[in-house]
Amino acid sequence: MAKAFFRLQKFLRRTQFLLLFLTAAYLMAGSLLLLQRTRLVIQQGSRGTSASQVLPVLDGEAAVGIMDPRTLQSPRPGPRLLVGTEVMQKLAPDQWHGPRWLMSRNSGLRQLRRRWFHRFISDQEPAQTAGFKATKHTAEHKGTYVGCFSDDSRERTLKGAVFYDLRKMTVSHCQEACAERAYAYAGLAYGAECYCGNKLPAAASKPEECNSECKGEKGSVCGGVNRLSVYRVEELRAGARRRRNVIYRGCFRAPENLTDTFPASLIQPNLTVEMCSEFCSKKEFPLAVIRGRECHCGYPTGRFSLRDGADGLLCSGTHDASGAARGRYCLVYQTPVQDTRCTDRKFLATKSKAFVALSSFPGAGNTWARHLIEHATGYYTGSYYFDGALYNKGFKGEKDHWRSRRTICVKTHESGKTEIEMFDSAILLIRNPYKSLMAEFNRKYAGHLGYATDRNWKSKEWPDFVTSYAAWWASHVLDWLKYGKRLLVVHYEDLKRSLIPKLKEMVEFLNMTVTEDRLLCVENNRDGNFKRSGAKQKDFEPFTQEMKDLINRYILTVDEALRERNFTGLPREYVPR
Repeated sequence: MAKAFFRLQKFLRRTQFLLLFLTAAYLMAGSLLLLQRTRLVIQQGSRGTSASQVLPVLDGEAAVGIMDPRTLQSPRPGPRLLVGTEVMQKLAPDQWHGPRWLMSRNSGLRQLRRRWFHRFISDQEPAQTAGFKATKHTAEHKGTYVGCFSDDSRERTLKGAVFYDLRKMTVSHCQEACAERAYAYAGLAYGAECYCGNKLPAAASKPEECNSECKGEKGSVCGGVNRLSVYRVEELRAGARRRRNVIYRGCFRAPENLTDTFPASLIQPNLTVEMCSEFCSKKEFPLAVIRGRECHCGYPTGRFSLRDGADGLLCSGTHDASGAARGRYCLVYQTPVQDTRCTDRKFLATKSKAFVALSSFPGAGNTWARHLIEHATGYYTGSYYFDGALYNKGFKGEKDHWRSRRTICVKTHESGKTEIEMFDSAILLIRNPYKSLMAEFNRKYAGHLGYATDRNWKSKEWPDFVTSYAAWWASHVLDWLKYGKRLLVVHYEDLKRSLIPKLKEMVEFLNMTVTEDRLLCVENNRDGNFKRSGAKQKDFEPFTQEMKDLINRYILTVDEALRERNFTGLPREYVPR
């Protein structure tokens, strides 16, 4: 007995020494880590970054522990079955970005995490590569620096194409983008915005007023607040790949007096489309209008709205040997210059009294509707999610907290009583479920502007996707009809067909007024940058008969629910008969 007790005592004594050794090692490791972090803060502070900018993120692993899944790139809420049926528990693999305990419903925690994430993606750059990037891109600056110029959202200094890049904007990237589109000047502002144009104002600002560092290029200046760092890129255009596509808009009846309707004109023997387009582009007008030897430049207006096209033969004169009708009609082309009458946008000066949702099922055209609303009203729209790709396309409301009430309305794909009753009113955007399912599947596998591959469509994920998301399409509409306080139902197909009347209806619902010229500008820029690129599959039918039967049942259910609540039913083109 005594021997056994002695052995136990000896073992415990060794254990104490072992625990003491491990504790000391742990403390030493912690001290070394703290010293390393302190050194990193001092080094970054010496490069112009304050310690407070470094403290929110200690390392990549810490970020995972506090990141709000809603702030990642367009996460989608989980699909739910129809109202009155069992809620589906299975979510798509891409919807989970961490353990369930991370998905806190506490708004304070979500706001804290969201602010941290925004600060992280905006301010943090890998310290190891900062010096390399500055050296590399400084050598790549090929344009001639012109100076620092003032810029106002109401009256842009450079009125051509506009590009954004929240994290990777560089001087070279902006120069190349403008040179490829054959513009003469490239200007950078706010460290992340790029503007192109062909004309500069006579007076420049003080050089020190351009003081914003490029987001993707340490040590380089990309303008400032309402200031542009401007480069001349004409020497780059010769070797640049041209993108100056001129789009044929059609044949239209000419207004009574062309010179009064259009602010710039040119008369040229042997006039060609290229000559007229080049002339109007240099004058920074979006329309080039040709009638015989006459070239006119301007905008769509109430006197020349481009809504009622004519037969192309009327512009060719082949139907009339005398050519008498030729003078009454003109050919219209879209130049690469953007119509800037509706591109100025800002946040609301005071908090909105009404908290309005722009709600839709994923793939139903929510981003396109936001583009139309922002350009029509002149105010940014917000988002329940954070999508860096959309921020880079100019949706600055993506970075604003969704409950700030500084935006005209808030994008959401959420459904359910709690999420819906947070809003005072909502625009409910509904699209054909067949088109919505395909659009969302494309987005899931190829981003906002790409197409899923044949391999994706033929995988086992597509049938599972249809089964769960078709139910979610129906439950989304039914939930908003049931719990929404004040609704405006807009059908995507009607918006495409009758853009101006439907957009007016949406703007009035938001208690805003808009001028006719601004609506014409929106119509002229109706597509924005939201058409998918790449080869689209022709005559492609991904739906089996079993899938169609399932979707058709949901369509009939939603159509009946809309009519019961005195709304217009679903468009007849996709309601089963």
